[in-house]
Amino acid sequence: KGSTFSAGGVTYDYTGENACDYFTEGKTKASTLSLTTLVVIEMFNALNALSEDISLLVMPPWINPYLLLAMAVSFGLHFVIMYIPAFATIFAIVPLDVNEWLLVLLCAAPVCVIDEVLKVIGRYVLKTGT
Repeated sequence: KGSTFSAGGVTYDYTGENACDYFTEGKTKASTLSLTTLVVIEMFNALNALSEDISLLVMPPWINPYLLLAMAVSFGLHFVIMYIPAFATIFAIVPLDVNEWLLVLLCAAPVCVIDEVLKVIGRYVLKTGT
């Protein structure tokens, strides 16, 4: 049966004869969003790993410039494979627009919040000894 939906300013039509196109075009977009979300989550985890119990609000990321350099290189390589058509074809991914990047950040951001909560709990346990 299929359906029609819009994402990133593009309308996709998976109805009638186009119903099976989802398994090629739609899968590629979903794979790209998944891969990009995992990359961003891992970069946020790297920031959280600066300290086991000190908040990112107290210990800023620029305290470790090598980590920031490694993150920039990682994001740069991800952008290369996503926005250079030859690499995008090899890796079977497609470019993301601004709204899709916002979705990726929205899905990845809870990692920072969860880790900050765990750091607060860890500090409490160390302080009280319980």
